[in-house]
Amino acid sequence: MAATLPKTYSAFRRAGATIEQTTEDLPADLGAHEVLIRVRAVSLNFRDVAMLHGRYPVAVEERGIAASDCAAEVVAAGPAAAAAFRPGDRVAPIFDLASLTGHEDGPVRALGGDAPGVLREYAVFADAHLVHLPAHLSWEEASTIACAGVTAWTALGNPVSVDRPHATALLQGTGGVSMFALLICLAAGIRPIITSSSDAKLAAVQKLSPEVRGVNYKTTPDVRAEALRLTDGRGVDVLVNNVGPASVPDDVASLRQRGVLSFVGFLGGVTGQLDPSLLFALMSKKAKIQGIGVGSKADFEQLNEFLEKHAVSLAPIIDRVFPFEKSKEAFDYLYSGKHVGKVVIKLGQD
Repeated sequence: MAATLPKTYSAFRRAGATIEQTTEDLPADLGAHEVLIRVRAVSLNFRDVAMLHGRYPVAVEERGIAASDCAAEVVAAGPAAAAAFRPGDRVAPIFDLASLTGHEDGPVRALGGDAPGVLREYAVFADAHLVHLPAHLSWEEASTIACAGVTAWTALGNPVSVDRPHATALLQGTGGVSMFALLICLAAGIRPIITSSSDAKLAAVQKLSPEVRGVNYKTTPDVRAEALRLTDGRGVDVLVNNVGPASVPDDVASLRQRGVLSFVGFLGGVTGQLDPSLLFALMSKKAKIQGIGVGSKADFEQLNEFLEKHAVSLAPIIDRVFPFEKSKEAFDYLYSGKHVGKVVIKLGQD
C-alpha cells in the first residue's frame, strides 16, 4: 500500500439519536481481492436517519458506521483485483453485499445497517462488491445511485420494460427514490405523476419536464381519483410506494390492468388496515405487489449502462451538499423533510 497514505482516517458512527465523528485505523495491507477506496461523496437515505430515531424496522449494527451510498476513487488494489480496479477509477460499493446477481438466498448484508457504512474518508471492499460509475457524473451525482437509484430502477422494472402506450408511473413524495424514478421515467418515455404536500416542491419538480404531473395530497386528498383522472381512467402502470402499508388499498385501486405496485418505503409507518378483499382487487386487475429490497450488483450495473446510454444528468435530484465536518447537520436537514431529492455530504476537494 502506498507509503503516503495516513495511518488513520475519520468516520461517523451512530451514537444513540445522533452520529459522532471517530478515528479509525487504516489497514496496513490489502488482501488479494481487496480494494482501498477514498470516499469522495456520500448521499443520505431516509433509512439513515430512521435508525437514529427508532423508526427503522430492521436490526442494525450497534454504533455502526453510517450511510450506504457513496462515490469513491480507487487508491490501491490487491494483486487479484488490480486488473479490474486501478488507482483513479471511479467506483461505488453495492448496497447489499450479499446480492450480486439478485438470485441469492442468504440474508441481507446492507451497508450502513448490519454492515459498516460509507460515511468515512477511506474504506476497504472486496472487488466483487464494487462497480464502476458512469464517467459523465460528478462525485455528488454518482453518490446517489447505490440505494436510491438502484431502488428506483428495480421498482420501475429491471430493465425498464413499461412499453404500453401512454405508460405512467405514480411516485409518492419528492425524496431520493421518487426523484430518481422520475428521471428514469423521463429518459424511458414513461409519464411520471408525483405527489407532495408542498406546492413549492411540486413546482420545482415540474420544471424538469412538461411531462411531469404533480398532485398535492393535502389539497387533493383523493390521490387515487386524481391518478385515474390524469390517466383518462386507465390507472397507472407502476406505483412506487414510499408511504408504507397505510396507502396500499388506494394504491391498488390506482393501478391499471396488469399494473405493478412496488413496495419500497415506510415514511408513513409500518402499520395499516389491509382488508383481505384487496386480494380480489389484485386478481381482477391481474396486478401484483412486489417487495423491493434495493437491488443487486447486476441491477446497479444495468442502471449505470442506462444512465450512460441516455446521458442522464442526476444534478436535478440533489437538494443540498454539506461538507464532511457538517455531517450531523446533513442528517438533521434530511430528517426535517425540507429537501427535494438527495442530501449529499462531500469529502475533500475535487
